[in-house]
Amino acid sequence: MTRSICLTLAYEGTRYCGWQVQPGRNTVQGTLAEAIRGVSGESILPAGSSRTDSGVHALGQIVAFTTSSDLAPDVWVRALNAKLPADVAVLAGREVPAGFDPTRAAVRKRYRYRIHDAAWRPVLQRHLVWRFKSRLDVAAMQEAAETLVGEHDFTSFETVPSQRLSKVRTIHSLSVFRHSGHDDAADAEVWVEVEGNGFLYNMVRIIVGSLMMVGSGRRRPEWMREVLAARSRPVAGPTAPPEGLVLVSIDVDFTRVTPPLRPATAAAAGTTEET
Repeated sequence: MTRSICLTLAYEGTRYCGWQVQPGRNTVQGTLAEAIRGVSGESILPAGSSRTDSGVHALGQIVAFTTSSDLAPDVWVRALNAKLPADVAVLAGREVPAGFDPTRAAVRKRYRYRIHDAAWRPVLQRHLVWRFKSRLDVAAMQEAAETLVGEHDFTSFETVPSQRLSKVRTIHSLSVFRHSGHDDAADAEVWVEVEGNGFLYNMVRIIVGSLMMVGSGRRRPEWMREVLAARSRPVAGPTAPPEGLVLVSIDVDFTRVTPPLRPATAAAAGTTEET
């Protein structure tokens, strides 16, 4: 008898070469697999809903694996947290139907990107933000961002070469605002929050890099329409660095199941998405 367990995972990506396991490299997927082995003795490669890139963080990565263990989901949560390093944590766990695939089950994803544009450099938050030394025009950035909301071909916002046949994605919301929390980031950071049904490789980071071009005065807000229409990566702005990006949450349809992955394909369970 086997059971499928789904976990919600948070991690700081600074020390990791991304989510997906790679020979000789420290990855989140590999670190979680080691923790699973420490708990149940099984060699299992967990599948993730999103393949985050090197240096990218997560607050709500969705992960699933199949186990022969009879441990309850809440026991898995406690046992894994006892094995995992301080920069990775399991937030929740549940049993899911056999054949549950966290990649195909993801229906919405939300990302946040943090830009620190105050006169002083960040100290406590330095691994979590993109340091930009000039004050950004948030209103202009928001005007440009509104162009990207809806269903579009986002070819201009994908790193090439790409294996994705369709470049059409839907952005449900895209907000640019100055963070006003009561902490050391208050008024020092611009946050970009985007939610969509899926993202191309580096799509969020290229969107942020393009918005930065507008916020810094190098481009006007209407330029974003030209970028979208061009369907050409060189027309868009730079790819923002990974440290400012965090995968905030993933909405999952737990009824979506597929035939179990063969062991040989388990390592490819991550998607070639925003990373």
